Amino acid sequence: MKQNKYVFLWRYIRPAAWSFVAAIVSVEIATLTGMLHPQIIRAAIDCAIGKGEPSYPPFVMKLVESVGGFGYLGSHLWIMALAIVACAIVQMVFQYAFRVINTKATETMVKAMRDELYSHIQRLPYEWHTRNQTGDIIQRCTSDVETIKGFVSGQLASLQRVGVMLCFALFFMIGMNGMLTLIAMLPLIVVVGYSIYFHKIVEERFMACDENEGKLSAIAQENLTGVRVVRAFGRESHELDKFVSHNKFYTSLWVKLSHSLALFWSVSDVLSGLQLLLLMVVGILYCHAGKLTAGEYIAFIAYNGMLVWPIRELGRTISEMGKTGVSIERVRQIIIEPEERDAADAVESDMQGDIVFDHVSFGYHESSEVLKDVSFTIPAHTTLGILGGTGSGKNTLMLLLDKMYSLPDGCGTISVGGRDIRTIKTASLRKNIGIVLQEAFLFSRTIAENIGIGMNELDMKEIEKAAGAACLSETITNFTDSYDTMVGERGVTLSGGQRQRTAIARCLVGSPPILIFDDSLSAVDTETDARIRAELERRFGTATVILISHRITTLSRADHILVLDKGRVSQYGTPEELKEQPGIYRQVYEAQTGLEGRAAV
Repeated sequence: MKQNKYVFLWRYIRPAAWSFVAAIVSVEIATLTGMLHPQIIRAAIDCAIGKGEPSYPPFVMKLVESVGGFGYLGSHLWIMALAIVACAIVQMVFQYAFRVINTKATETMVKAMRDELYSHIQRLPYEWHTRNQTGDIIQRCTSDVETIKGFVSGQLASLQRVGVMLCFALFFMIGMNGMLTLIAMLPLIVVVGYSIYFHKIVEERFMACDENEGKLSAIAQENLTGVRVVRAFGRESHELDKFVSHNKFYTSLWVKLSHSLALFWSVSDVLSGLQLLLLMVVGILYCHAGKLTAGEYIAFIAYNGMLVWPIRELGRTISEMGKTGVSIERVRQIIIEPEERDAADAVESDMQGDIVFDHVSFGYHESSEVLKDVSFTIPAHTTLGILGGTGSGKNTLMLLLDKMYSLPDGCGTISVGGRDIRTIKTASLRKNIGIVLQEAFLFSRTIAENIGIGMNELDMKEIEKAAGAACLSETITNFTDSYDTMVGERGVTLSGGQRQRTAIARCLVGSPPILIFDDSLSAVDTETDARIRAELERRFGTATVILISHRITTLSRADHILVLDKGRVSQYGTPEELKEQPGIYRQVYEAQTGLEGRAAV
């Protein structure tokens, strides 16, 4: 059953529930104290000055008598003025307490929400991240959370305040004149009904604004992270036009929303003005007819003034509730996404055995199969080279082995050391697989921190050892700050080859028993490629290595080579065997070594 979005919000409010209760009590006391002002003024006009017959509860009369009665107060009005000041001080103190307690409670709630959001996103499957734009995710974690925060800290307190004011104002107003109270409330009921009507309209239009803000953020984020590509291909104008076009549409949505809000406030202003005018005219007539005293009239107008703006704000609160409901739902959509979980019988396993792909078939989402009945074995401590064209499924094999994507039941099995990887704990599996992706991603941290990112504590000896194996030591020592050199966002301050070698060093830290190099030597020259491969052979002779590459020289030292073609195994054998067989490997080999050209001569 779908969880109500406000029930969902309660899970974050609950840890600070007592603080919110204290804040509510504070605002109620402050509101109630403020509502005593008109009664003091009424008593001063009607009883202390006007010598009218008082009609107050016994406890009020006892309080008045204790200071000398209304006759004494009439000649000492400063006492009543002091009472107003005292009420104002009490109101100020509890208003201050409300602000402090409410802010602390709200920030506690928002912290809990941000912590769970970030933690949950970290544990979501890789496949989820490929379906959702980064800009939209960031917008949900920032703008939507801030919308929720604003509603809880401001609008919920406003609802409480309006509730208290409405109850006590009606109590005092009805006590003075029931019919005039009814005349005052009827237009306000219309304002509330009108606000509820606009709630649905505002919610729908805010939803459109919020979703398109995420899309706009995604466009900006994608452009900024890919700025070098944009500049290199002279696509600045195209990217600018794309942003301006969507920004224009996004702006039009906000203008449309503002039209609705402007109409709401304009009509609300007219209704509130008519209500006040009606109340003043009828009140004057009642005073003239002796049905209302001057003090009661002034108190009545004061209470009406206290109610009109909060009730008008109630419309705004309802509108904000619509916006907040959208934001809560957008945050909830992330939280309810199932996390990446291990099978109930998952265990830590020895990763030193053979890697076996047995009749593996796989497709992304609703697309056609990328891998079709793929079967092969990588003996432990050997090197397998994988060759294939774009879309042949090379990268998919490695993503499945690393459990970035889960292999559905009935689509074959992948095992390490005879154990299906579905029954191996994901953290244990990934800890024992070192992988270097084709696009080396570096964080905006020092080189040492990027290499040792998988360590709980940086071990400089291990980091330096891995950097040496990746032929990166000399480059690093030439930097002014050596291993403490800051790497720009996404490694922008390093060359392509330096980024790839840093990623290789990161992969080698900890000496994992399985190493995967996904075309990760493409940005280095042939000489460096040979040095890195020689170092890997020397240092990691006991590791199972998988090399994905289009470069024959990189694959030539592999024990076996797997050739993929359109998701199927096309060839499998040693480099020497495949050179003698007609097929993709020999075509690539001859093209790269120039044998075809020499044969033609």
